[in-house]
Amino acid sequence: MRTETMAIHAGYEADGPVRSVAVPIYQTAAFEFDSADHAAALFNLEAEGFRYSRISNPTVAVLERRIAALEGGSGALCLGSGQAALHNAVLAIADTGRNIVAVPQIYGTTHTLFSHVLPRMGVTVRFAASESAADLEPLIDANTMAVFCESVGNPAGNVCDIEAIATMAHRHGVPLLVDNTVPSPVLLRPIEYGADIVVHSLTKFLGGHGTTLGGAIVDGGHFPWDAHAERFPMLNQPDESYHGLVYAERFGATAYIERCRNFCLRTTGAALSPLNAFLLLQGIETVALRVERHVANARRVAEALRRDPRISWVTYAGFPDSPYYPLVQKYLGGNACSLLTFGVHGGAQAGMRFYDALGLVKRLVNLGDAKSVACHPASTTHRQMTPAQQLKAGITPEAIRLSVGIEHIDDILADIDQALAAAQVGRDALAPV
Repeated sequence: MRTETMAIHAGYEADGPVRSVAVPIYQTAAFEFDSADHAAALFNLEAEGFRYSRISNPTVAVLERRIAALEGGSGALCLGSGQAALHNAVLAIADTGRNIVAVPQIYGTTHTLFSHVLPRMGVTVRFAASESAADLEPLIDANTMAVFCESVGNPAGNVCDIEAIATMAHRHGVPLLVDNTVPSPVLLRPIEYGADIVVHSLTKFLGGHGTTLGGAIVDGGHFPWDAHAERFPMLNQPDESYHGLVYAERFGATAYIERCRNFCLRTTGAALSPLNAFLLLQGIETVALRVERHVANARRVAEALRRDPRISWVTYAGFPDSPYYPLVQKYLGGNACSLLTFGVHGGAQAGMRFYDALGLVKRLVNLGDAKSVACHPASTTHRQMTPAQQLKAGITPEAIRLSVGIEHIDDILADIDQALAAAQVGRDALAPV
């Protein structure tokens, strides 16, 4: 099936006497066992089935199968938020004394996880000078457990050369972990270019309506964990909590995602509720149509901003003079994402006047919503970073991040125009070109 079809049908077939066309909501905490032997087989991971909704649930399972199909992975695990997904993705393979190598242009809360949370657990994160494979490679050593990047950076809008980074990481026996939230699998499927693990905030484009938190981890199913047993003992040595089970031997292509579920999620408990899984499935059914409109609207907005003398700069990878333009052609099919940043003439103060004057465009920190939304990253999503760290991540004090929605383009442009007019109060009025 193509992406548009998988978004509607993958992972679910009506069965049983009811034959519901819509995925049922299994709003239950636990599931009845056939017998003591059946219960033991489930808890020993010897039989497939459902034990407890913290670990797996039939409604959530449909969402997991659909996400895995959309990304082209061997399996997926859905959790309560995108940050929970990233945290569990790392916990599954990172031990004390080990490290992760990361690009500098990442989401603010991810930076906090990497800079302040993981180090307290004995896992260090080494940030490269840029997102290039050449800058990442010197930071890898025998204790590196993964290389991390965002396929399209939030909010920098940079596009990573996934194939080059994956090739480099694999040369050192290390998997590539990619946050693919911004483009979604509609525009980019990182596993096709060598990524080994993909994470998502389902709250964003896949859910699409700003109503429901959720996250996902996708196992590419291709990384040879058993060929790197010394680096990844947690997948190749007996797990005493499961009476000596060895994940790589038992599960093969799904070894990593099974450890995420049965070791990390089972014990940390960041479960996705059945109702939220159902709501996210509704959003995913229309994601291909929405992304098409997001992309078209964003191009119109970026072009209008660039022509406007009240704007000092615009960062948009869809411009031919962008350094990321060739990667947009290679990885995104020429469709730059609908996330862009810009600065208003007059600096941070003018930017705040613009921001406060927005009407149709909502002031909040979500993105990928059907609604156009804006935020000031330096004071919100990336507030905990130092000014130097912000600049390295592509954030200046005046930067406004805009996630362009699917409203009529004329209404979006009209709201931006009136907000820019308000930003010029006290300055020489400039009319748009």
